[in-house]
Amino acid sequence: MQILPATADRFAAILDLNEEFVRVLAPLSRERLELLDSLASYHRAAVDEDEVAGFVLAFGSDAHHDSVNFRWFAARYARFLYVDRVVVSSQRQGTGVGRLLYQDLFAFARREGYERVTCEIDAEPPNPRSERFHEGFGFREVGSQQVQYAGGRPKRVSLRSASLVRG
Repeated sequence: MQILPATADRFAAILDLNEEFVRVLAPLSRERLELLDSLASYHRAAVDEDEVAGFVLAFGSDAHHDSVNFRWFAARYARFLYVDRVVVSSQRQGTGVGRLLYQDLFAFARREGYERVTCEIDAEPPNPRSERFHEGFGFREVGSQQVQYAGGRPKRVSLRSASLVRG
């Protein structure tokens, strides 16, 4: 398993993975993925023998991202890396793919001098698997809000932060 840049030749597989989990993610078109990729600070894929097993798309605090959750963090923190989405194929969940992606993400965040990594997790309806995974990386709830993604039902998200500052 390698963690590699999420290049355009991997976009079809990334879109397929996003669609597999669209019930807990915002929908993603090819055009939207291309835009987000152009704005992202970190966009990498876990690749095993040319198969995309998972991916992470994240934005630095200076990005021009239109996500309501990103804007919530931007109003409160100066230097953060926001995880817009992390997805691991259902066949690869529980095999360490997500852990490898997040280890690489956190190493990147530290190298780039971010103070924290932020994300949101569905609270209503709950996503206990994601909650356990993120708690393992030190994410703690710092707020919550109601959101509604295009074409989806309203839901409450738990806004999470993992500090990278020692002390």
